[in-house]
Amino acid sequence: MNKYLNTLKQYQTPITIAVITLVAGLAGGYWLGAINSPGTTTGTQTTKQAQTGTAKKPLFYRNPMNPSVTSPVPAKDSMGMDYVPVYADGGGDGGPVGTVKIDPVTVQNIGVRIATAEKQTLSRIIRTVGRVDYDEQRLTRLHPKTEGWIEKLYIDKTGQRIRKGGILLSIYSPQLVSSQQEYLLALSNQAELIKSPFKNIRKDANDMVRTARDRLLLLDVPLHQIRNLEKTRRVSKTLHIHSPSKGIVVKIGARKGQYVTPKTELYQLADLSRVWVYVDVYENELAWVRKGDVARMDLAGIPGKTFRGRVSHIYPYAEAKTRTIKVRLHFRNPGMLLKPNMFANVTIHANRKVNAVVVPSEAIVRSGTRPVVFVVRAPGKFEPREVTLGISSDGKTQILKGIDAGEKIVVSSQFLIDSESSLREAIAKMTETNKTKDKDSPGVKQHGDHQGKKQQHGDHQG
Repeated sequence: MNKYLNTLKQYQTPITIAVITLVAGLAGGYWLGAINSPGTTTGTQTTKQAQTGTAKKPLFYRNPMNPSVTSPVPAKDSMGMDYVPVYADGGGDGGPVGTVKIDPVTVQNIGVRIATAEKQTLSRIIRTVGRVDYDEQRLTRLHPKTEGWIEKLYIDKTGQRIRKGGILLSIYSPQLVSSQQEYLLALSNQAELIKSPFKNIRKDANDMVRTARDRLLLLDVPLHQIRNLEKTRRVSKTLHIHSPSKGIVVKIGARKGQYVTPKTELYQLADLSRVWVYVDVYENELAWVRKGDVARMDLAGIPGKTFRGRVSHIYPYAEAKTRTIKVRLHFRNPGMLLKPNMFANVTIHANRKVNAVVVPSEAIVRSGTRPVVFVVRAPGKFEPREVTLGISSDGKTQILKGIDAGEKIVVSSQFLIDSESSLREAIAKMTETNKTKDKDSPGVKQHGDHQGKKQQHGDHQG
C-alpha cells in the first residue's frame, strides 16, 4: 500500500498540468467556434456591449429584407444576410417615438436613398387635347347699309388676306346716288347763302351740308370718296365698300351682279393674330383650374415650337355625353402658324404655387390615415414625421406642414423602415403602459410588505 502511494505522488504533478492544458484547449476551441458561428455579428456586438457595460438583450431578430419575418434567435436569410436585432428602446438615443436606428451595412443592403426638401414653384399639371378656333371677338361679318347691285368683287376667294381699309367690292345703289346728289345740292345752297346778312339763314345752310355729309358716312361711303365728290362735284354711279379690319376672308356671301340688301352677309373676316383654343377638362380636375392659369400648347403640325397662353373662360355647364367641362384658352399667333381646327396637346399649369416646400412623391408613406415622411436625423437614424400635403405634380408633392426646406428625407426603402418604425412605436407604447401599470399598482407592494410583516411576526413568535 505504501509503495502504491509513493508511485501516485511521483506522477501527480504531470497529471495536473495535463488536465489544465486540456481544459484550456477546449475553452479556446469553443471561443473560436463562436466567432465563426451564424450569429457572429450579433455576438461581436454583444461582446463589445458587455465589455463597455451596456449589454442589452434583443427582443427578437428581424429579417433585413422583410421586416414581417422574425426569429427569436440569431439567424440568416436566404441570401446569407444576418438578421437585425431589435431592442425595446429602439436605439436609446432620445429620438421621438418610432425613430429607427439602422447600422450602415443594413442601410446599404436595403438600398436607402436620400433627397433634400426644396423650395420651388409647383403647379398641378392638367394634360388634355385642344382644338384651335377663331377668336370670336375678332370675327367681322360685313353687311351693306343699303340695297343695290354688286358691280365688281375685288376680293373673290376665301382664304385671301385683306388689310384694314382695303377695297372689297363696288356696289350700285340708287339710294347712294340720291344721297350724293343731296350733298351736292346742300353744298351749292351753302355757297349761295354764305354771304347772307341773316345769321339764321347761314346757320341753316351749314346744317344742311353737315346733315347730308353725315348721311353719306352712315351709308359707309369712304371719306376719301366724299372729298372727291366735293372736289369734282360729280356723282359716282358706284361706290366702294372697304374692309373695316384686317384679316382672312372666311366666307363670301354674294357674287358679281347679285342684288343685295342689308340682310345679306357680304363677307365674313377673321383676324388670326390671336386665336382661341377649346379644351375639355374632367370634373375631378375642374376644381384646380382658374381663370388666368398658364397653358402651354404643342402641335404635331408645328414641331419644335411651344405656344404659351392663358385660361380665359370656364364654361358654366358640362357636356352631357362626355361629362367634361369646356375651357377656353387664348394664344397669340405670330406668323399665323396656328390655324383654326388644328388639334393640339395642351398642358394647363393650374393652381400655381410659388416658393412651395416640395419633396419627391415617392418619399411619402401613406400609412393608414396619415401621410408620413422619414427624416434623416443623423446617419442611420430615421424619424417618421407626419406631414400635411398640398398639390402634386410631375413626381413632386407640396408639403404644407411638417418638413422645412433643406431637411434630408428618405425616398426609397421607406416601407421597410416604416414597418420597423411602427414596430418600435408599438413596443415603446407597450413599455410605457407597463411602467404606468407598475407605478399605479401599490397594492402588490403592500401585500408583499404585509406578508413580510407576518413572516417577521412568525419569526418573532418562533
